[in-house]
Amino acid sequence: QVQLVESGGGLVQAGGSLRLSCTASGRTFSSYAMAWFRQAPGKEREFVAAISGSGGRIYYTSSVRGRFTISRDNAKNTVYLQMNSLKPEDTALYYCAARSPGFAYRPEYEYDYWGQGTQVTVSS
Repeated sequence: QVQLVESGGGLVQAGGSLRLSCTASGRTFSSYAMAWFRQAPGKEREFVAAISGSGGRIYYTSSVRGRFTISRDNAKNTVYLQMNSLKPEDTALYYCAARSPGFAYRPEYEYDYWGQGTQVTVSS
């Protein structure tokens, strides 16, 4: 069982930056692929970014590519999402997710463990 705790959300003006963190319990963090998803009000949850257990494979949804960066520190059991050039349409509840083995995938049904989410609000 893996427990995920997100942090780093908040209110920021358009063009600003935030860094989300997700810390996982357990000793085998490197065996898990990690991903970020988001859900805006009235919309379905959508894939944002994913990273393989080793960090060697990374995927982004097209709307964030070039602005967001996913990374991980396996020694700290933590995955990050650096978000730059934020736009009002990035406003959402951001979720961290994990799956094992550590191959990164986009669909949310591939992920077994989920955090509670951290709110990101971008004002215009």
